[in-house]
Formats: sequence, structure tokens, C-alpha cells
Amino acid sequence: MTAIGVRGIRGATCLQQDDAQEMFDAVGELLAHMLERNRISTDDVISVFLTCTPDLTSAFPAAGARAFGLVDTPLMCAQEMDVQGALPRVVRIMAHVQTDTPRGDIEHVYLRGAEVLRQDLRP
Repeated sequence: MTAIGVRGIRGATCLQQDDAQEMFDAVGELLAHMLERNRISTDDVISVFLTCTPDLTSAFPAAGARAFGLVDTPLMCAQEMDVQGALPRVVRIMAHVQTDTPRGDIEHVYLRGAEVLRQDLRP
């Protein structure tokens, strides 16, 4: 068994439109999958870094994380680089967690069309 350490779990999701409720729903769904697939509880989450593409302005993605239940977890939002031809309406998450899961066994999660961002990852 690997000793408990800090690991990063990545995830991304796409929104159909720039809508606050969809932002909250999509962020909550993504966090739920990230934690479930990696057998992590919210108590094991150290901090979360959330970004969104410049076309998402209706809400902070961190508000969706708070609605999900990360109420006492440090959260930080930022805007992604505005790269021509990039996938639109994307929210990305990097969660720092405590776990004994080896780094190579961490499952990163891509939903709602964001799977195209990391085709190298197993489903």
C-alpha cells in the first residue's frame, strides 16, 4: 500500500450555454465523478483550482463547487487562455487531495464533450 500523500485529480466539462444554473450543475456533476472514481471524500479534498473559458461569464465555477458541498475547502477561480480554435464553454478543475492511491492510478474525468481534450486517457 502506498503512503497517504497529496495527489492532483484533473477534470473538465463543457456547458451548452453560458448559464449560471448549468454551471452549478456541471461543476457538481464533475466533482461528484472525480471523487467517486477515485474513492475520495470531500474531507480528503485539500484545495481546488477551477478555470473556465472566456465565453463563460454568468457565474464563478467555485460557486458550483460550494453548492456541491465544498464549503470549507479553499477554492480558486481563473480564466483560461483565449486560444483561437479552442473548445468553447469549458470548465476545468484540478483538485488537490489526500489519498493513498498511487499517482498512476488516479482517474482523471472528462464529461459532456470535454473528453476530446484528453483522448490519451482511458474511459
